[in-house]
Amino acid sequence: MKHNALIVGDSYSTFRGYVPQGYEVYYAEEIIRETDLTDVRDTWWYQVMEEGDFRLLLNESWCGAPIGYTGYDGEDCSKSSSFIHRLRQLRDKGFFRSEEIHTVFVFGGTNDSWCEAPLGEMQLADWKEEDLYCVLPAICCFFHELRSLLPKAEIYCLINRGLKPEITRCMLESCKNHSMIPVTFDRMDTMGDHPTVKGMKEIKESVMSAINRRSGSL
Repeated sequence: MKHNALIVGDSYSTFRGYVPQGYEVYYAEEIIRETDLTDVRDTWWYQVMEEGDFRLLLNESWCGAPIGYTGYDGEDCSKSSSFIHRLRQLRDKGFFRSEEIHTVFVFGGTNDSWCEAPLGEMQLADWKEEDLYCVLPAICCFFHELRSLLPKAEIYCLINRGLKPEITRCMLESCKNHSMIPVTFDRMDTMGDHPTVKGMKEIKESVMSAINRRSGSL
């Protein structure tokens, strides 16, 4: 029996035609960027879905998306690409009531690190909307809301290499607080700061290792 999966991500998880209409994408069938990836079958997530025997319900990924509300050049992403906003949209549309989700893959935090958004401080509860323009409170809030919506799902948090250390620590702590499985990477081949075909395979291998370890411990 296939397990139903949800992906919430940024450019690393996009591919044209495989994310919701109107979302910005990085990867496509034609070479439009700086990597060698032009086939969806070479993406990390497509390989994980195939190898792990998952049924992908939705790839909720948007190129350039931060978890929090602050984007590049101070753009306000509170009603567009932010992970928090997109998660709440799914909630409000009834997605979590209509679909049984067994597994979630979250791959974010990269743009929060790269866009120089204010970090703020880790905050475990009582968030106000203005708090979510800072990265660390936003991460805490996002994972709290995700776990609240899916209390029984296995949630894998993919943590990119080279993030600001405060962001990496916050994501690891959030995983611990909400019984999520962190996935870190020893290596990841990139061009233009994005995974190549080789890099995507390396991501897939790390994710599958985490899945297999988890399965072996149950």
